[in-house]
Amino acid sequence: MSVSMLLRGRGKESITLNLKHPDSKEILFDLIREADILVENYSAGVTKRLGIDYQTVRELNPKLVYTSISGFGADSSNGDRKAMDTIVQALSGVMMTAGEPGQPPVRFGLPIGDLVAPLFAVIGTLGAVLETEKCGRGQHVDVSMLGALTSLVACEPFDALESIGFPLRTGAYVPRLAPFGTFTARDGWFAICAPTDQFAAGVLHAIDRSDLLESPDFKTRDARVANADRLHALIAGWAVERNLDDVLAAFEQHGAPAAPVRSTAEAVRDPEVLARGEVVELKHPKFGTSEGLYGSGLPIRFSESQACLDKPSPYLGEHTEEVLCSLGYTPAKIRELKSEGVL
Repeated sequence: MSVSMLLRGRGKESITLNLKHPDSKEILFDLIREADILVENYSAGVTKRLGIDYQTVRELNPKLVYTSISGFGADSSNGDRKAMDTIVQALSGVMMTAGEPGQPPVRFGLPIGDLVAPLFAVIGTLGAVLETEKCGRGQHVDVSMLGALTSLVACEPFDALESIGFPLRTGAYVPRLAPFGTFTARDGWFAICAPTDQFAAGVLHAIDRSDLLESPDFKTRDARVANADRLHALIAGWAVERNLDDVLAAFEQHGAPAAPVRSTAEAVRDPEVLARGEVVELKHPKFGTSEGLYGSGLPIRFSESQACLDKPSPYLGEHTEEVLCSLGYTPAKIRELKSEGVL
């Protein structure tokens, strides 16, 4: 079992269907009649070719919420276009929001398109379920990876800012905020975000330059932005001669927001994150946990409800008989379907 399946299959039951076989489609229809929600992530047009698209199955269950997650939308003309995460990142513009001016595009290290689209799908699906409870009718929820990721890019007016002189790509800094960015100490990196007068004063105190608090070049937010290169050079020059712990202690003492830049290994082992169940150890259904193998937990806490992902991922098809028996299929019928390649 792959690590990907250990992560993504938790809490689920698994059955297998050969949807190109007509009898297999009938089994899916039986499942749909009992379902509240169906989620599919085929390319545009595939469900229609298989005869399992929303318009076809909605009569089986008028209350069904049918959610499609695809690269370009369920009704897209790009049905045959491969929607790999890197392709979607390239098309969305997100690759041009990081890195230095004139340098090559920067791919986001996480498969951000693969992660963001399902989050929007969850929001849309739950909204549709609430609507179904109110009016008694299901509906089709259609989410595209490209649309989800591009909508995030659009939350910052990059082209408008560029038109008035702010560069699109600014590397470690944001030109309309100062002090802001990542800097290096003698033994590690740290980040600062201190654009307000109070926080900026804390930075200047921390780097032993409180004499600049009344300087017209650094006294106000606009002045600090106009002189950001000088301000950041002062911070960099002060920090590079000091150990990271000493740098962070100085900022903490003076109330300036700063944090170490942690490795991924350090981040997923944060004791508080682990205690809250936001990151958890992954568990194999047969061999249990493995030292140092972590995965996403549930980063939502409820005051009354209990929710977690503690049921291990299933083997492929592990629950086929259990699920079909719950629909009224006999063991003999299930063996026959397996022998005929339906399952």
